Amino acid sequence: PSFWTLQNSEHCLIGYMYAVLLILVAVFQSLFLQQYFQRCFVLGMKVRTAIMAAVYKKALVVSNDARKESTFGETVNLMSADAQRFNDVINFIHLLWSCPLQIALAIAFLWIELGPAVLAGLAVMVLMVPINGLLANMSKNVQIENMRYKDKRMKIMNEMLNGIKILKLYAWEPSFQNQVMGIREQELGVMRKFAYLSSVSTFIFSCAPALVSLATFAVFVAVDSENVLDAGKAFTSISLFNILRFPLAFLPMLIAAMVQLQLKVQKKHSMDTQICLERCGVCNHYLCFVKCVVCVSVFVRVCLLCVSVSLEIKPGKLVAVVGVVGSGKSSLISAMLGEMHSAKGFVNVQGSVALVPQQAWIQNATLRDNILFGYPLEDSRFQATLEACALGPDLELLPGGDQTEIGEKGINLSGGQKQRVSLARAAYSQADVYLLDDPLSAVDSHVGKHLFEEVVGPTGILKDKTRILVTHGVSFLPYVDEIVVLKEGCVSEVGSYQSLKDRKGAFSEFLDTYAKEEGKQHTGECVCITGFVFVVRLRKNSSLKKPKPPADDETKKGQRLIEKETMETGQVKFSVYLQYLRAMGWGYATMFFLVYFIQNVAFIGQNLWLSDWTNDAEDYYNKTYPNWKRDTRIGVFGALGVAQGLFVFMGTLLLANGSINASRILHTRLLNNILRVPMMFFDTTPSGRVVNRFAKDIFTVDEAIPQSFRSWIMCFLGVLGTLFVICLATPIFTAIIIPLAVVYYFVQRFYVASSRQLRRLDSVSRSPIYSHFGETVSGLSVIRAYGHQDRFLKHNEKVIDENLKSVYPWIISNRWLAIRLEFLGNLVVFFSALLAVIARDSLDSGLVGLSISYALNVTQTLNWLVRMTSELETNIVAVERVNEYTEIENEADWVSEMRPPEKWPEAGRLRFENFKVRYRPELDLVLHGITCDIDSTEKIGIVGRTGAGKSSLTNCLFRIIEAAEGRILIDGTDIATLGLHDLRSRLTIIPQDPVLFSGTLRMNLDPFETFSDEEIWRVLELSHLKEYVGGLQEGLTHGVSEGGENLSIGQRQLLCLARALLRKSRILILDEATAAVDLETDNLIQKTIRREFSHCTVLTIAHRLHSILDSSRVMVLDAGKIVEFDSPSTLFNKQGHFYSMARDAGITTVDSTALYSTALDNTAL
Repeated sequence: PSFWTLQNSEHCLIGYMYAVLLILVAVFQSLFLQQYFQRCFVLGMKVRTAIMAAVYKKALVVSNDARKESTFGETVNLMSADAQRFNDVINFIHLLWSCPLQIALAIAFLWIELGPAVLAGLAVMVLMVPINGLLANMSKNVQIENMRYKDKRMKIMNEMLNGIKILKLYAWEPSFQNQVMGIREQELGVMRKFAYLSSVSTFIFSCAPALVSLATFAVFVAVDSENVLDAGKAFTSISLFNILRFPLAFLPMLIAAMVQLQLKVQKKHSMDTQICLERCGVCNHYLCFVKCVVCVSVFVRVCLLCVSVSLEIKPGKLVAVVGVVGSGKSSLISAMLGEMHSAKGFVNVQGSVALVPQQAWIQNATLRDNILFGYPLEDSRFQATLEACALGPDLELLPGGDQTEIGEKGINLSGGQKQRVSLARAAYSQADVYLLDDPLSAVDSHVGKHLFEEVVGPTGILKDKTRILVTHGVSFLPYVDEIVVLKEGCVSEVGSYQSLKDRKGAFSEFLDTYAKEEGKQHTGECVCITGFVFVVRLRKNSSLKKPKPPADDETKKGQRLIEKETMETGQVKFSVYLQYLRAMGWGYATMFFLVYFIQNVAFIGQNLWLSDWTNDAEDYYNKTYPNWKRDTRIGVFGALGVAQGLFVFMGTLLLANGSINASRILHTRLLNNILRVPMMFFDTTPSGRVVNRFAKDIFTVDEAIPQSFRSWIMCFLGVLGTLFVICLATPIFTAIIIPLAVVYYFVQRFYVASSRQLRRLDSVSRSPIYSHFGETVSGLSVIRAYGHQDRFLKHNEKVIDENLKSVYPWIISNRWLAIRLEFLGNLVVFFSALLAVIARDSLDSGLVGLSISYALNVTQTLNWLVRMTSELETNIVAVERVNEYTEIENEADWVSEMRPPEKWPEAGRLRFENFKVRYRPELDLVLHGITCDIDSTEKIGIVGRTGAGKSSLTNCLFRIIEAAEGRILIDGTDIATLGLHDLRSRLTIIPQDPVLFSGTLRMNLDPFETFSDEEIWRVLELSHLKEYVGGLQEGLTHGVSEGGENLSIGQRQLLCLARALLRKSRILILDEATAAVDLETDNLIQKTIRREFSHCTVLTIAHRLHSILDSSRVMVLDAGKIVEFDSPSTLFNKQGHFYSMARDAGITTVDSTALYSTALDNTAL
């Protein structure tokens, strides 16, 4: 059209024809392009899904050795961020061939226009490639480093969330916070490096188009004085150079992305090549270990613990496995499941297997689903199982009966309840072979006895099955068919109770140490009677009446533990953007905007200069073009081009620094707050949800937001510039802008609203994928033992499908938008061309050319602007989600104005005054007005059946739960007035589940490094770990794996004892601390505690009654009230609650001297 404005004598119909052709070609292009995108995006989505499913499937079969290599954090990263990257690259994979094609076509057309001068421009482009290659390579290395820090940070975060209760009880949050912050600082340093590298490449890129056109035009004009740059040539070339910009900009990006993908493929491949389990073959009808050497990678006494075992177990037999801590009992069970690496020999298991692991694994589902575990519900069998596993009374206490939802890792069940649910799951499954790894240690002694009689023992519901029972309970041994004694990884003896006792070998020594027998008949009688008494008592309590269904609202209140994840709706509030900008720093934000604005002005200036230059063609028509004029034109044109590049470079640098500030501030706030929220939050929030904040949302804040922020500003200014130039050339165009803008605005609002909500749905539906994955990883051995991998795969597919329901519509909505916007853009082109033809008499040909080449660009820019607006809104949701977790109400201050004296509590006196407590405001009271005085150095035993409020009492001492009414005084100071850290750091607890963190042994004992090595070795000696730790190559710096997996549970428990010894508090709380150790170790622990804590006030929550018989007083709790509180002998003679519990445990007299002789022979451990 600029040509027609020159020669208006020609018929103007041709002009109209060109205008119409322009719009037709553009419409076709739009339709084809969108169809292409649609197919690519759907393909990308399928690839992401396939990868997530593959990683999950892999996790189900990966062997234990391989699990040590890739941590949970890395695998979650593979599923989240890395799968997403695959998705993104697949979307644009076809550009690998279409970019070169576009480049070739553009060059061919340029050759037609400008002849050989194009080569100059091309040379500049080619020179850019190696520079970019170099930058891409450097970026790749930086990215690898970044991924390493991310994985490391996620691993620690994950452990902190899993062990958050321990962190709170020990007041260790600051130590871990500093660890995470340290890694985060390194990560941010790497990110800054990456941002600088990318701003250099941006600089090169923004200079590229200006330099290329400069080189081309300069050569074109300089080669031959006949060559004059006219409007037609200049603007056609500029349009073609603009076409070149996209493929040239995209190719290196795509290549860099492919490189990153290469890393991911290697990472995934390394996961794929990890050794899978070889499940051992199955032959004849009974379980037999035939000369099977099982190699276990548990470091014990430096060397690999080689368990060399040959065993044969007949069908229907009950076999007990006994041995001291670390003798390989659990390893034997693992070997039978094929979880161990077998060096030679083989394992044959005939029939289906059910496993009860030492630490019960509970799913986040209803209690009923946990027991049914995927099997169909048969009511009579289900009720019989509940009855046998003594779960009846518990169901009455739970708010929703068997429909009560159990939190992650069974958070709202006590240790004993978890273990019984785990046992019930096995009993219900009706397998052929039962592997029971010490299921009776975590329950009260009389319950243990009941479980043995009703489930495991010769009269239990499993009496016809093959059962292998690892146990520490001496009293069960007379009733088993065969006993296997393990010693240092080898079978030292096998035989029946009597024959082993007569043989006077290791086993009879083991018995003699503990059970100085008092005549067989006595025990026999006692057992009969207690059995009888007990059964009667139990019948009375737990005839399984179906509880009356409570009113609807009540069930809802109690059953739902985990709230649905909240999701913001509607427009992202403007304040969220402001929060992000504020975190960046206002200085950075304004400077950044200004610099980009100036860059745009330079860009428009350059093009206006060009259009003025092309007018020289008319002025010097058939004249010689003067050299000075030529040089000025080229000089100014070049200078404006370089200025643009510099401004972009400055802008990117400013943005990089600002966004790293923002990342630091947001992450620090989030971490600070998460460590300060009350324990209740973690009980009701799946950890996957919190991990999601730290993984996906922080990743978005780090990488996606700065990118989309920059793109948005550039697009926005680009659109403004384009409209400005068009209006400058054809002022009447302003009339058309307004209706177009209105249509555009509505399309954009409509799209952004739905897109944003779809993205939120996507985020929310992603959390269950990670939660389910985390749960699977922790329960791998159970899932594999029951052979339920397929069911879990199906569930995983279901969860992923739920997520796809929001991803697919999002893809479609993008196409919907693109089609509409491209039509609008095409109209802009059409009108600017049409108006140029209509007003051809009054127009400046240079400006018209400029306005049309701009208009051709506007389609894409408009499209990008909406896309960017939407992306920015989508991504800013991450800031909103992070903020949501920074505003959760905190627990009390860590340190308050009132600081206790340095030596507090000196005496260790405790006093409860009418103390009442509830877990959450809407729930009932757990403790109903506890009032009692405990004197300095008293030893108090706390007993009561499961759910009586024993653990709640300790939680209150540490203010894990705050009082609803009443108060607790320690040495006369009301604990509610102290800062939490002052309080918690002066008390010590040895918790029920021994939780360890990955790191060194030293870090696990003393995270603040306040103690010397001598002190640490001393407590290791007292907790009987000295020779074990001394035997390790690294000693105190020996690495503990995730969750302490490379130590046996008994060893973990001993480490927790060492922690307590190190703290030297005046008040010690033992929460069933010896449930997981054998008698010998238990004895050692009890002795150590008696000796080392003699000057302290000790509260022991006991499951084994014998461990508290020498206490000064015993507190018996029932349903949250103290029912008896006196010395053991007084209570025993009183014949109340305590007496009946003691009778069930087979304790006939309470006389602390004769304590061990009677108790140990008869107590269920």
